[in-house]
Parts: sequence; structure tokens; C-alpha cells
Amino acid sequence: MSDTPEFEQDEQALAEEKTKLDKPGMFKVLLHNDDFTTMEFVVFVLNQVFLRTPAESVTIMLKVHNDGVGVAGVYPYEVAKMKAEKAMNLARAREFPFLCTVEEE
Repeated sequence: MSDTPEFEQDEQALAEEKTKLDKPGMFKVLLHNDDFTTMEFVVFVLNQVFLRTPAESVTIMLKVHNDGVGVAGVYPYEVAKMKAEKAMNLARAREFPFLCTVEEE
């Protein structure tokens, strides 16, 4: 048995343990095309919710229009979910069937 009291040995064992934290996963917010939501509204959402410049907003909106889906941004899960919900709430208030989904990057 050692001369060191037991509680000091426990503290040494805990001090040697290192915790490694992983970076949070990133998630894409996808905007989906439909036949009713206006292009102007999509640009507005990209400006106001996703903080895109006017030029970026138009580029993303055209991608959504031409390809059926476009990436509004990439964020940690909680931020991505909140931004998608905010965008869809704005759309519902204006009676647009606008759809945003969140997908792991």
C-alpha cells in the first residue's frame, strides 16, 4: 500500500483523464421549388432569414427555380432547424406552400 492517502490518488486519476469533444455536425438548409411561392419571396427569405447578399439570394433562388432545390446555408443543427422554421413561418403567414428541409452535410 502507498503512503499517499486514498483521496489524493483518486484526484490524480481524475486529473489524468482527458475529455475529447467532437465538433458538432453541420446541417444544410434546403429550399424546395414549388409552383406558387414567388421568386421575390424566396429572395426576401434568403436576405432576411439567411442573411445572404442580394446577389447571393438571386443566385440561390435561380438554382432552386431551375434545379428544384438549393442550399440556403450550412449551420449547426439547432441553428439550421430554427432558420428553416422561421422561413416556413414567414411563408405560411403569406399563404405560400414554401418548403425548407434540414439535411446532414
